[in-house]
Amino acid sequence: MPREPLMGRSDARRCGAAAALLGLLVGLLSGVGVLTASPAAAHATLISTDPPEGAVLTAAPEQVVLTFDESVIGDPGGTTVFDAAGHEVASSAAVRGPRLVVDLDEEVGDGTLVVVWRLVSDDGHPLGGSLRFSVGAPSEVVDVPGEEVHVDTDAPWRLGVLRWLGYLGLLAAAGVAAFSVLFLPGDARADAARDRLRGAARLAAGVAAVGWCFAVPLVALYQLGLGASALRDGETWSALAPAQYAVPAAVVAGLVVAVTVMPVTPPARLRVVTVLAGCGVALAAPALTGHTRAADPNALVIGVDVLHLVAAALWLGGLLAIALVLGDLAADDRHGAGVVARFSTWAAGILAVLVVAGSLLAWRIAGSWAALLDTGYGALLLVKVLLVLVAVALASWNRFVLLPRLLGAERSLERRDHAATVVRTVRVEAGVLVAVLLVTGFLVDRSPEPESAVAPAVQAMSKLVDPVRSVTFAVP
Repeated sequence: MPREPLMGRSDARRCGAAAALLGLLVGLLSGVGVLTASPAAAHATLISTDPPEGAVLTAAPEQVVLTFDESVIGDPGGTTVFDAAGHEVASSAAVRGPRLVVDLDEEVGDGTLVVVWRLVSDDGHPLGGSLRFSVGAPSEVVDVPGEEVHVDTDAPWRLGVLRWLGYLGLLAAAGVAAFSVLFLPGDARADAARDRLRGAARLAAGVAAVGWCFAVPLVALYQLGLGASALRDGETWSALAPAQYAVPAAVVAGLVVAVTVMPVTPPARLRVVTVLAGCGVALAAPALTGHTRAADPNALVIGVDVLHLVAAALWLGGLLAIALVLGDLAADDRHGAGVVARFSTWAAGILAVLVVAGSLLAWRIAGSWAALLDTGYGALLLVKVLLVLVAVALASWNRFVLLPRLLGAERSLERRDHAATVVRTVRVEAGVLVAVLLVTGFLVDRSPEPESAVAPAVQAMSKLVDPVRSVTFAVP
């Protein structure tokens, strides 16, 4: 009896066209970004103050205004005004878009005043500094606690671990769910495989929920520079930007929909659309916070980041799914080899999206190619790139060496042997991607700025400081 084709011509054309379309889409978006955008600043930079740094005023101002080059987020209790003796001056601070406005709520006498401030950049990184000016004449002695401000922009390692778990669970759950409805055969003989993938996707979704939800309190402590006891204070939670709550909620909600609706029998079109929609919501949400918030052009960078996450989910989820079900399907070449053939056809487009989108994101977030060599963020990013190259090499070995052997196998035992080899290689490839995600977990909350970077405007203002004492700014 003649063997059925592993992959129909129409299926192959559709898969090939879709893969090419993915690569073309991200290529066009990237081209637009390269042609129309200049390198972006990593996060908020102080550009001016009123009164200026070191100014000597005839009368005390009613308010002090610090202006940044982008919107900032307030830190409750993060702004304090001191007189020259180190006594706190009654004041109130409010953030209005890119401006920090500090109202002086009591009369002040002659002498030097120092405003010590701490804020959160729109990309989630803390920043801080101090501003000194005088009324009447500068004080001969200025003794202000915390005037020399240093804000540590390195996120705690626990937050990095939770980020890793969150992204690992997200990409695995969404990728396995999408694989189940896109690549498995649409007949009852794949029902056991669908059931196994649904269980794996639900487990991964649980890991994602833990990672994303438990990261929220650590983000609050990191951004505000507070200890764990601050979590008992409602102001700590209210200080977080709404996106810090909305993104984990969207990730969890999208995954819950996707893994709940995942079929264990041949799926109807509506169920397929629902699974893919849930995956899409979950994968798009992380692009709305973090480094992409501060990169320009914002809409382009967010769009490319979404494509990057979708491609990564399809790659990792596809590998995990093949490792889980290929052994069982290998007894029937129309199933096992056909599944691998369909996924392999898509893989070329997926890799194109990852390479082009990842390169564009690295340029837009780091701000320049030189930053890849001069910053801790760049060093981690290069480690990630090297790991991805290893995974690509393994994927190429699978595609061009192991897959043809599996497709050419005639006997059941031979197919099983070649399938086992493919599964072993796929597991190694998936392990490399897990390592890539571990690096990504620590990249998410790491500042792309050099540790010694100081805004040019702040450097210029610091030259105006009176000779009694120098003010050191540490703006991340």
